[in-house]
Amino acid sequence: MKDITYGHFVSDSWNLFRRNVKHLLRNPESLFVSIFLPVILMLLFVYVFGGAIHTGTEYVNYIVPGIIITCVGYASSMTAISVTQDMVGGMFDRLRSMPVHSSSLLIGHVAGSFIRNSISTILVIAVAFLTGFEANAGLLEWLAAIGILGLFLLAISWLSVVFGLLANTVETASSFTFIVMFLPYISSAFVPTDTMPTWLQAFAANQPMTPLIEAVRGYLIGTPNTNEVWLTLIWFGSLLIISFFLATAIYKRKSRT
Repeated sequence: MKDITYGHFVSDSWNLFRRNVKHLLRNPESLFVSIFLPVILMLLFVYVFGGAIHTGTEYVNYIVPGIIITCVGYASSMTAISVTQDMVGGMFDRLRSMPVHSSSLLIGHVAGSFIRNSISTILVIAVAFLTGFEANAGLLEWLAAIGILGLFLLAISWLSVVFGLLANTVETASSFTFIVMFLPYISSAFVPTDTMPTWLQAFAANQPMTPLIEAVRGYLIGTPNTNEVWLTLIWFGSLLIISFFLATAIYKRKSRT
């Protein structure tokens, strides 16, 4: 059996990433949820609900960050499900018997999830411009927004891996991610939080999705976002670190059983 070096780790992770991409392309449901659902949701909200919702700016300008965050939540269920399928379907046991780095399976899933969500984000922004989106961002603001979104994508991807490792069935994995899918609806994603009932405003304004959305929105259309940026870095930087170490610990524990 060969020694597993850094080069082998990179090669193993790359091969497992390619495998996840091929599975995505061969799975119409996953492809729809991850790539096309964000665009459909944005068009639905802009053209069906947008005329009745007043946010102080063009609704398409307001909604783009919220659509991106919401659909990453939907896509997180696909990541959790694919991890669970590997765990219960024999892929995990097969890799344990091979000279493959133990973490490469997790890296492959996270990389696949990150690329999948990045493609959907690019599509949403492209279609948004076609429907009248007007960004006030310069190069630095665009880079900052991309950085914030990248942190969020990585954090949610690793959290989804944790959910997938903890679940014993595909159905359970899907239900674990419900809160990630649900939180954007109780935030500033689609309407300002001050339009919500008083008893709901405190939660909506202080849960992690709202500062994230406001930070991205601020970079793209110029609304104030200094505090939101710091809160986003704290929330999702912490989530990324915790999720990474949790996923690694759970995976190693399962490897020993």
